[in-house]
Amino acid sequence: MKRAILILALGLFLGSPAFGAELKIGYVDLQRSLNETESGKKARADLEKLIKSKQAVIDEKGKEIERLKEELDKQSALLSEEAKKAKQDELDRKMGKYQRLVQEAQREVKKKETELTNEILKGLRKVIEELGREEKYTLILEKMEGLVLYADSAIDLTDRVIKLYDEKMKARK
Repeated sequence: MKRAILILALGLFLGSPAFGAELKIGYVDLQRSLNETESGKKARADLEKLIKSKQAVIDEKGKEIERLKEELDKQSALLSEEAKKAKQDELDRKMGKYQRLVQEAQREVKKKETELTNEILKGLRKVIEELGREEKYTLILEKMEGLVLYADSAIDLTDRVIKLYDEKMKARK
């Protein structure tokens, strides 16, 4: 809320005839930019590939645990208390390993997602800054749900930012 009031006050001040400056405002949907740039699409595909490989390992371990549980349930009446306890302990150990495996996979995927996202966002912010400087924007906002309640699509710079970012990335290669 304070940000919105500050932006409004800044806009009124900078746009006033006494200040003698033209107010030029734009906005960028960073989430859409992230998803629609070539780098963003590649990052998403890489992330999905990583998730599928982790999920395959997790599924296999889960099936193994299910088999052990079914085996224990079927043999429960036939096993001595000591043998039953040994099987239950083995099942508990495997369950613990399984839970650690799932948590580690989630951490690894989250870390990779953060790395990929931060790298792209850094490049997008640089492109936005250059665009703002070159075209003498007074203010470029990030379009976020709940923060920008209305904005004319004429000041939406998202498509231009995506195009400039992709061109910049192609030029690097």
